[in-house]
Amino acid sequence: MSEAEAGRSTFSLKRSEVPGHAEIVIRSRRAQPFFGRHPWVFAGAVDHVKSSMEGGPAPGDVVRVVSQDGHFIAWGLFNANSRILVRLYSWKQDEGLTGDFWRQRVQRAVSSRRALFDVRSASCGVRLIFSESDGLSGLTVDSYGGYLLVQFTSLALFQHREAILSALQDELRPEGIWLRTEKGMREAEGLDVVDGLMSGREPNGPVFIEEHGIRYGVDVQRGQKTGCYLDQRDNRLAASRYMRGAKVLDAFCFSGGFGITAVKAGGAASVVGVDSSEAALTIARANAELNGVSERCQWLHEDVRPALEAMAGENRQFDAVILDPPRMARTRNGLDRAVSGYLRLNEVGLKVLRPGGILVTCSCSGLVSRADFSEIISEVSRHSGRDIQILEQRGQPADHPVSATCPETEYLKVLICRVF
Repeated sequence: MSEAEAGRSTFSLKRSEVPGHAEIVIRSRRAQPFFGRHPWVFAGAVDHVKSSMEGGPAPGDVVRVVSQDGHFIAWGLFNANSRILVRLYSWKQDEGLTGDFWRQRVQRAVSSRRALFDVRSASCGVRLIFSESDGLSGLTVDSYGGYLLVQFTSLALFQHREAILSALQDELRPEGIWLRTEKGMREAEGLDVVDGLMSGREPNGPVFIEEHGIRYGVDVQRGQKTGCYLDQRDNRLAASRYMRGAKVLDAFCFSGGFGITAVKAGGAASVVGVDSSEAALTIARANAELNGVSERCQWLHEDVRPALEAMAGENRQFDAVILDPPRMARTRNGLDRAVSGYLRLNEVGLKVLRPGGILVTCSCSGLVSRADFSEIISEVSRHSGRDIQILEQRGQPADHPVSATCPETEYLKVLICRVF
């Protein structure tokens, strides 16, 4: 998508005497991505809206998207409050966006996870629905030991929540369904909702899941995002294989996943976890104790960059450094700032990494491509004067699939490196 398409733009509203769905008419030479099944229609791609309704379609209304010469492209949901004016869901003209459609999409997503995970297990943590990759743009659903955490990032799709929640209930019979909202959705989408229980009962405390023989407590009510970073499940284990006997620094450690896995599965000698959230560190301490490794773990409540700079000033050295920061780029306008941020973070990370040590560096910013991230690490090598070998290039697990027609769904980049 170009900058023009991504930006807010005005378009004309034309009255139509034809009853039924409003039509979104795409500008000439802008239709190709949507014929190609990309699901986001930005305002800049729209020529005009044909509607029989006064004021045009409302947020959540089903709309018919057509080219300027009248050829059908797709069915979508409209939201004038969003930079994504229309989210596309069906490219079949005879397949309307009815309750049955949403049910079938939920069933398809859940069925694909059942083929890989024991989703009914009390200890299973899995992403059941991954937004665009599952044909449900604007919806994420995670399952933790019988509880579902649902996150809408689209006001338009939120208007169809009853059919979606009914399908989830019928498919999984969860103990409870909890709504979580991402910061900034009110401004980005006009989505003004309050986190809370949508159906069933609240858990009495943390919900416990297990991955690769390691147990974690998940706070489904107050944990970050949808409670736990399931997308790093396999990467935590892969990184731990390089850490036998190592002194490990786990920066942005959240609930301790990388560090605890390094100790318990990888045989690391010790881990120092650093995070700015005391609530996250409380869970990390509990997780370390749950797995019998608390005596080898130290947790520091500090901002990561100043903490790393202070350690470098004290000449502290680690055998392995893990850098798993939160997303740095939310919009294209912030991309340059994000690249600079990753560059500075990795440079200071190398200051506390001994020669021959292991660097595990991550980016969850979808706007930073895999090629961009590799180039950032190349620049770190040039600036620091240290040789960096990339041992493994990793990404998302199978419950976070990448859509072949929406490359933005490939967001997670993980490089396991040796640094001399």
